[in-house]
Amino acid sequence: MDSNAIETELNAESSGKARRSRVSGMDRALQVLDFLYETGSPSGVYAIAKAVGAPLSTIYVTVDDMVEKNLLSRDADGSVWLGDRLYHYGLAYARSLDFLGVATREMHDLGREVSETIQLCGRDGDYMQVLAMADGPGHFQVTSRVGTRVPLNWTASGRLLVGHLPADERLELFRRCARSSPTGRADIDPATLSAQAESALAAKLSIQAGESDYAVACVAAPILDDKGSCVATISIVLPEQKVLDDRDYYARHVQVSAERIEKMMGWRSH
Repeated sequence: MDSNAIETELNAESSGKARRSRVSGMDRALQVLDFLYETGSPSGVYAIAKAVGAPLSTIYVTVDDMVEKNLLSRDADGSVWLGDRLYHYGLAYARSLDFLGVATREMHDLGREVSETIQLCGRDGDYMQVLAMADGPGHFQVTSRVGTRVPLNWTASGRLLVGHLPADERLELFRRCARSSPTGRADIDPATLSAQAESALAAKLSIQAGESDYAVACVAAPILDDKGSCVATISIVLPEQKVLDDRDYYARHVQVSAERIEKMMGWRSH
């Protein structure tokens, strides 16, 4: 947009200010930041004003103020992008996030949604370990309490927790740690387990029924960090028959919960 056109538009805005509703400076700054965040690239002031529906003169003033305060940076061509000050704020926020705290809140929310027992699980060497747990409202009892450790091949979560590892590392891991389960239904073949782990992580879903406990099923989703590694899982533990009756219902809910945790931790695009 040339300078004459910009000047004309600025003059037109001045004559119409009295007819416009008032928007705070903070709101305008947030509009600018939201626009840059959503587009993901530097932008000119005119494009920002048009996108957010704000007067060009107002956005010029807002952007100049934000550049001066290092909330935005300005390129040689006049386009603006997020400034260094925001980066430091982001680091401070990231340090304040407690993964287990975030995940535990989501665990309780999921428990209320599906009315079943929910677990957060992590890897402890050759074992899967229950990190946190929220009991369901019914009489169904789960034997694996917080702190319980079981071989990785017994559980849906165990497969997910190693799904991101290189194939040779997964294979060696299962050769070392695969054990027969109390029900005798857990797979112990290293090659099969390695393939299952890879496919489960790709699908972001793992389901097992009756492998570690009779008539007990688990529907688990991975919680992935910004590198794509499975740092933990969130799972629904419930009677086997319920999964057979409505597999998709439980799968959908647990996957959405895992995604929400990733977003809260800043590991996933919004």
